[in-house]
Amino acid sequence: MEFPVYIHLGPLAIHPHLVFETLAYFIGFRVYLLLRRKSYIPMEKSIWVAVGAILGAAIGSKLLYWFEDPAKTLQQWNNIIYLMEGKTIVGGLLGGLIGVEMAKKIIGLKQSTGDDFVIPLIVGMCIGRIGCFLTGLDDHTYGTVTTWWTGIDFGDGLKRHPTQLYEIVFLLLLGAIILWIKKVNKILWEGYLFQLFMLSYLFFRFLIDFIKPFPHAYGVFNHIQIAAMAGIVYYVLLINKKWKGRVRYAK
Repeated sequence: MEFPVYIHLGPLAIHPHLVFETLAYFIGFRVYLLLRRKSYIPMEKSIWVAVGAILGAAIGSKLLYWFEDPAKTLQQWNNIIYLMEGKTIVGGLLGGLIGVEMAKKIIGLKQSTGDDFVIPLIVGMCIGRIGCFLTGLDDHTYGTVTTWWTGIDFGDGLKRHPTQLYEIVFLLLLGAIILWIKKVNKILWEGYLFQLFMLSYLFFRFLIDFIKPFPHAYGVFNHIQIAAMAGIVYYVLLINKKWKGRVRYAK
């Protein structure tokens, strides 16, 4: 297999990242509209929540990318190509969370909305990671050199961890667990599924980034791991608070 793996439509050869990123947004949003609880939140408010999520994710993914190499970002502060070329899923998730909360405050929505986003996010992220994998070395989402049987040569003669595929497998397993929780009605409180998703994914990213060749500008950690740790602390405290409140209510 030669990377990037272009998608051929007649005479057109389209870059896989463009194809699958577009599909991720389109299909993910369609899944959200399909699965959202229509009686729980009115359609007009759901749209504004989705807009907040999209804008917050776009800003967050870009901001965290700039912290990958702070010194280089300062040097390239006036290089619009450098500033706009990268983005991160972790930054997108955390930025999307902030964007949703801001949108809810503006429209006066107090209900938790996160649970409706979990499956659409998993679907969209899996599709997007396919594009990352098919892009190869240019995407900078591959892992370090490995002797594991899973190693893949992305075109430079070295076998590397296909961390994009690892992430897809993780997300599918997490999605299966979340669907099972919904099926057996083990949702402990409103927002529980989203909190479980975020905590699980952030922990996964914290671990998997040890085998990614990002510069470790923060001691032994990179920018993704620092953001993931902050998110993990936030969700551990939040879930603990929710659990204690649930126990007190049960008594």
